[in-house]
Amino acid sequence: MSIARRAFLRFTTGLGVLGIVPAELRGLVRLSTRDAAPPYASLGQGGYGELLPSTACPELALPRGFTAVRFGVSGEPMSDGVPTPDRHDGMAAFRMPDGTVRLIRNHEISTRAAFGDLTKAYDPLGGGGTTTLDVAVGRDGSVRLVRDFVSLGGTIINCAGGPTPWGSWISCEESVWGLGNGYQRPHGYVFEVPSAAHEQVAAAPLPALGRFVHEAVAVDPRGGVVYLTEDAAAVGQRPGAGFYRFIPRVPGRLAEGGRLQALAVRDRPNHVTYRDQRAGTTLPAVWVDIPDPDPPTAEQDSLAVLQQGLERGAATFQRLEGCWYGNGRVFFNATSGGDAGRGQVWQYRPRGPERGDLTLVFESPGPEVLNGPDNITVSPRGRGLLVAEDNGQAVHLRGVTPDGGVFTFARNLEDTREFAGVCFSPGGETLFVNLQGNGAGRAATYAIRGPWRLGVL
Repeated sequence: MSIARRAFLRFTTGLGVLGIVPAELRGLVRLSTRDAAPPYASLGQGGYGELLPSTACPELALPRGFTAVRFGVSGEPMSDGVPTPDRHDGMAAFRMPDGTVRLIRNHEISTRAAFGDLTKAYDPLGGGGTTTLDVAVGRDGSVRLVRDFVSLGGTIINCAGGPTPWGSWISCEESVWGLGNGYQRPHGYVFEVPSAAHEQVAAAPLPALGRFVHEAVAVDPRGGVVYLTEDAAAVGQRPGAGFYRFIPRVPGRLAEGGRLQALAVRDRPNHVTYRDQRAGTTLPAVWVDIPDPDPPTAEQDSLAVLQQGLERGAATFQRLEGCWYGNGRVFFNATSGGDAGRGQVWQYRPRGPERGDLTLVFESPGPEVLNGPDNITVSPRGRGLLVAEDNGQAVHLRGVTPDGGVFTFARNLEDTREFAGVCFSPGGETLFVNLQGNGAGRAATYAIRGPWRLGVL
């Protein structure tokens, strides 16, 4: 039995390295933003109170009692001698046998020069990929970077992705560029990086999971079904984005293929989810097959996969980005969805192998509440969601409570660099997050610790 398979079985029979979220999260569908403004969750109501500049990291504003440590800054040499790449994005945390926390971090880079070992790169002109960081977290709250290195190279615009129950990170390309745009290989795929890898892995695409403008993934440990988001917008004749799932032939072994499908709403062909929706309403979801997940026309038509779903009745969303699994549900963000165009948070709950429930958890009524939700994670204590904004303006980490309240957990005081890669350590005591960078450096990773018990996170 392979290491991946053993890890998968351990996860499905226990808590595993990522944890299972308790039942409190089931109430997170009560707010109807069409009827009233969402309540602000202050200290004692799920939030953490007033934000103050961090002493060690003054670019961040955090609640009283929380501390931050900065590391993994772009341009700094890593343990393998490679300068830390820029534009930090999606990320996940894994528990290592020696007690350290291993982070695998995306880099959303489109420059035409691969970093790391070119013999292992997918495309020597692909400037994106992943880096791996080993972090020692002391009981006294100290955080120390132990080692960092390139773990995937030669890909492009690695935006988000997601952790798997068998102990790997799936990194997603947010572009279908290829030979027609000057690259040496076709792009628009997902790649898998084992958390156990101590050096750069040979990059191998997984075309069965689709060639489209990928964003994030979440994996249901009960059967290893992979859910995928597509970052496409409804503009002019462009219909929007699809929400997909991949059913593997063998759970935990994605390279052996499987079936790609798109979500549809039963009896509502091509249902539009990004306008005239009511938070708390549950829609009956079904799945339609994608006959050709790797269409030859993908570079010329980035929606070639979605079009196959639309022909069979698939629903459309507005810019699907962050995606995370918790407590038998998949939570995902529509960054520009909703009547105000400021974002929606959706939940999918499987109800057997062929259907499920699609619920609008939250819809922002305006930018002051939630503005462009991107990355998302579920609280390890199971009592709320943490969402990173991406809007090119003032950016925050926003929390959502089980009764639909919203609060601000952090703000970038320095500029408009977005937060990304939000994830908790396996024990839940440390929040890791990135400030992405702007293509000219200054991307960084942060470890945030504090009195989580005071609120819903």
